[in-house]
Amino acid sequence: MSQWIKFASESSAEQPSVLLPAIYDIIWGGLSFIIVLVLFSKFVMPRMREVTAERTEKIEGGLARAEKSQADASELLAQYREALDSANKEASEIRAAAQAERIAIIDEAKKAAATAAAAVTAQASSALESDRARIATELRRDLGVAATDLASRIVGESLTDDARANAVIERFVADLEKSAGR
Repeated sequence: MSQWIKFASESSAEQPSVLLPAIYDIIWGGLSFIIVLVLFSKFVMPRMREVTAERTEKIEGGLARAEKSQADASELLAQYREALDSANKEASEIRAAAQAERIAIIDEAKKAAATAAAAVTAQASSALESDRARIATELRRDLGVAATDLASRIVGESLTDDARANAVIERFVADLEKSAGR
């Protein structure tokens, strides 16, 4: 075993370490890293800042536009609700006015119908009264003629004298009215 330890220690001294690179690799790697870092900071980083700034500006602009659109939409909604309330109020006023007008028209029609009915009743009453008077006159005349004929037959003499006949007729009609009034 000791041989193996000796061999392992000799071989490790001759060969470079796996964990530790050679000095020239560290120098070339460090120099390459510095060159890439300078180029990256010179060319890539400004472009990345511009792109990031543009994206930030677009996002903030989009948010601002969205907020403005939201505010406009809220304002339009408020206007719409106001117009709707106004239209509902106006429709209510129109309905109320129409109702009042309907009631006024109905009342006016009732008054006109009552006036027309009163006029027809008055006219009918007047016509009835004139017909009654005419019929009463005709009835008296006919009754007088019939009474004169009957009296002439009963009395046996002619009652052609108008004054005498009229007196007899008047007395007969008055007696009939008295007997009908009882």
